[in-house]
Amino acid sequence: MVELFASDALRDAYPRYSSFLEAELLPRERELLSVPFRRALPMLEEMRMKARALGLWAPYLPVSEGSLGLNMTEFAQVSELMARTPYGHYVFNCQAPDIGNIELLQRHADSWQQRQFLIPLQEGKIRSCFGMTEPGYAGSNPVEMSTVAKKWFTTGADGAAFVIVMAVTEPAAAPHERASLLIVPTDTPGYQRLRNIPVMGEGGEGHVSHAEILFEDCRIPLQHLIGPRGGGFRLAQERLGPGRIHHCMRWIGISERAFDIMCTRAVQREMGDGQRLADKQSLQHTIAECRASIDAARLMVLHAADAIDRRGSRAAREEISAIKFYVADVMLRVLDKAIQACGAMGLTDETPLSWWYRHERGARIYDGPDEVHKSSLARSILRRYDEGNPTKGRS
Repeated sequence: MVELFASDALRDAYPRYSSFLEAELLPRERELLSVPFRRALPMLEEMRMKARALGLWAPYLPVSEGSLGLNMTEFAQVSELMARTPYGHYVFNCQAPDIGNIELLQRHADSWQQRQFLIPLQEGKIRSCFGMTEPGYAGSNPVEMSTVAKKWFTTGADGAAFVIVMAVTEPAAAPHERASLLIVPTDTPGYQRLRNIPVMGEGGEGHVSHAEILFEDCRIPLQHLIGPRGGGFRLAQERLGPGRIHHCMRWIGISERAFDIMCTRAVQREMGDGQRLADKQSLQHTIAECRASIDAARLMVLHAADAIDRRGSRAAREEISAIKFYVADVMLRVLDKAIQACGAMGLTDETPLSWWYRHERGARIYDGPDEVHKSSLARSILRRYDEGNPTKGRS
C-alpha cells in the first residue's frame, strides 16, 4: 500500500486481501496452474465462496450492494495485490473483461438489462466477453469496422453467457457514430464460437482463452441495445479508460511477484567459490533498475487513477495513454530479467513466470498497441504547444 494514496477504506481492506492471498491462493498456485481452467474450477469456486463470505467480493461495487465501494485509486492498490498470482482477480470477481462490462452496464444499461445481465455477472453466476476487433481491420482503430459477421480475439468467450458486441448499425453516419453496443446472449441462434485461438501454442479454455466468433443471421431485440444507436464508440472509449487502470495495476502486481522470485533466487543460488548469484554485479544492477522501474510505474498509475477519480477518464486521457505503454514495457522487462535470473527453471512451470510470459506478451498490443498510445500522447502534448505558436499555419 502506498501511504501517499491511502485512505481509511484502503487501510482496512488491504491487509484482509493480503491475508487471503497468503492463506488461500498462493499455497495452491502450482496446483491451479498445472491443470486446464475447467479442472481448476472446483478449487477456484471454493475460494470464491470464501472470499464472498469474508466480504472481499468485487470491492469496486458500491457499499449499497454489500461490497466495499472502493474508488479507482483504492481499488488499484488492491488490484495490484490480487495480481501477484494468476487467478487472483478471478477469485474476487475482478477479472477482465467482466469487470469492464460490469462498469459499462452499471452506467448505461436500463433496468431490464441490469436485471437480466448485470446482476448475475456481479454475483459471479455467469461470465461475459466483449467483441470489438475484426480480423480484417486493425484493432487499434475501432472506427474501422465493416460488418458484424465475425469478431476476432474475443477474450473469455469460451463459457461466456453473453457478449457485448460493437457493431455497425448506422453505416451512413460519421465515423465515430456508426457503431452501437449490443448485448448478444451466446445461446442466440446464429451465434457461433468457431474456435479458441492458440496463443504461443496454448489454446486455453474458459476464462483463460481468446476466441474467434461468427455471427450469421443473428437477430436480437431492440431492448438489447446499450445506450443510444451510434453511441458504441463513445461508450467503448469510456469503458477502456478505467480498464487500462485495471490492466496496469495487474501488471505491477505481476512485476512485484516476478521481482520477488528473482531476488529469492539470487540469494539462494550458489555459484561456487563461496559466491551466490546475488553477489554478481550485473544482477545487482538489474535488481536496482527493476526496483526503480516498478516503483515509478506504480506512482504513474496511481496518479492516473487519482486523476480519473477527480476529473473523469476523458480528462485523464494523457495519463492513461502514458501508463498503458510504460507499465506494459516495465512488466515484460521485469519478467524477462526474472526468467534470466532463474535460468532453465524460469522457462518451466516450477514458477508462474513462464505462464505470465505466455499470457502477458499481449499487454503491448491489446487495448491499443504501444505505438498508438505513444502517438496519441505526443499529439496531445504538441497540440498545446501549437496553440501558442505564432508561426502556426505559415508556409
